[in-house]
Amino acid sequence: MTTISQTAGRSLRPSSSGFFATLANAATTLFDRLERRSAVKTLNELDDRALRDIGINRSQIEDAVYGQFKTELSRYL
Repeated sequence: MTTISQTAGRSLRPSSSGFFATLANAATTLFDRLERRSAVKTLNELDDRALRDIGINRSQIEDAVYGQFKTELSRYL
């Protein structure tokens, strides 16, 4: 007699809605936020000439870091 396990056909990957998945997402979000804040701080420390060399001015720093400046930056990439 053959029996089929109830887990047959199920993915062995952890569920994406559990406590640890939520914790991992929160940690990823936190690290991403900290990295972006660091990038904004670093760019703010540059002089205007260096910013002009990379194609942005001081008022566009946050938009560039947070990805809201794609169309203008894409011509330099």
